Amino acid sequence: MKKAVTRRTFLGKTAGLTTAAIAFPYFIPSSASGKAGSVAPSNRITLGCIGVGGHGTGVNLKSFLANADARVIAVCDVDTNHRERGRDIVNQKYGNSDCAAYNDFRDVLAQSDIDAVMVSTPDHWHVPISIAALKAGKDVCCEKPTLTIHEGRVLSDTVKQYGRVFQTSTEDRSVYVYHRMAELVRNGRIGKPHTIRVNLPGGHRIRGHYGKIQKPQPIPNGFDYDMWLGPAPKAPYTPGRIHWNFRWIRDYSGGQLTDWGAHLLDTAQWGNDTEHTGPVDIDGKGVFPKDGLYNTATEYHIEYKYANGVTLIVSSGACDIRFEGTEGWVGNHGWRGKLQAASDKILNSVIRPDETHLYTCPAGEHRNFLDCVHARKDPYFPAETGHRCCTVMHLGNISMLLGRKLKWDPDKETFPDDAEANRMLSRPMTSPWKL
Repeated sequence: MKKAVTRRTFLGKTAGLTTAAIAFPYFIPSSASGKAGSVAPSNRITLGCIGVGGHGTGVNLKSFLANADARVIAVCDVDTNHRERGRDIVNQKYGNSDCAAYNDFRDVLAQSDIDAVMVSTPDHWHVPISIAALKAGKDVCCEKPTLTIHEGRVLSDTVKQYGRVFQTSTEDRSVYVYHRMAELVRNGRIGKPHTIRVNLPGGHRIRGHYGKIQKPQPIPNGFDYDMWLGPAPKAPYTPGRIHWNFRWIRDYSGGQLTDWGAHLLDTAQWGNDTEHTGPVDIDGKGVFPKDGLYNTATEYHIEYKYANGVTLIVSSGACDIRFEGTEGWVGNHGWRGKLQAASDKILNSVIRPDETHLYTCPAGEHRNFLDCVHARKDPYFPAETGHRCCTVMHLGNISMLLGRKLKWDPDKETFPDDAEANRMLSRPMTSPWKL
């Protein structure tokens, strides 16, 4: 039997590959979307890639390089090693030496010949950089998630205000099993949905020796630690704080719940037809480390109630999603696991032309973004939808941190009559940074 490949294993294996070697959905040949052959310079979308670490290079940068109508002309990273590697990958692809390489993202935004940016930074920088890019007249493809509910609201409103194209960069809406699952539910194949069960990975998947990487150390040459921290609180440099491991520190991220939740909880919202709203009750219980550098939840169990009567149950420990309704269920086990259902009738059901067909792009989020920049329309995971998905995850973390059940008004985006919870909708930013 073939061993299942998890998303993390998949991404880990592809991160160091050459441009031609990365697998679907990241590298669809340009011929698949009508972009094969030469493209007139006037029809090319010029890009700056901000954040060219592992995922920023191995997936995002190389995916754009694989599309003939995209032209990467600048890279940016506070880590000199990442920055120079990203620049070299671009120059090798185009056979020249003119890719600009910056330490400060504002230098990318100042280039008038850049049409769009790809933001692949740690989570605490996603929204500030994206908003600055939107105000500079750039379209934006940005990694998930947001850091707070307030940041997500400001981001979505800024996209509308400036009329730019924004893609929340995840592949799920291009992955057949999740798209098919959501369409079956939205078209009533399991009857009226009543329960959605989502399991996400737990724990902290720490890279490096736990003890050594937590100790304060001198800042390495070629690493701009002040810029890496940016709007986050001042903190001593430790190698365990940066790059991959930032995910396990609440100042920069929300742990496995926000890292993985942006994938499967989007499918949950999509299938539940609540991608423009959110739950009304949240009851979360979690385990948070009491000491050490890493303080995001290692275990969690959260129950959400929606106004439509559906209960969403999110637990740590696996990677599954299952929709249950009055006439059956549909779901899968494992990242991109085979679609399963209560019956072959559900599994093999044909979505008729007159039924709901959910917006997708089988060639992936990068191709979808480029198409939408050309067409000036929303991609399959626009800012508002991404914000609503991230809100679900942030609500769970707030409930777990407060240790109690919460009421939520998804229209006003506040906790009614709950000042303590409302204070957790946003976080102070270190000067001079602001949204």
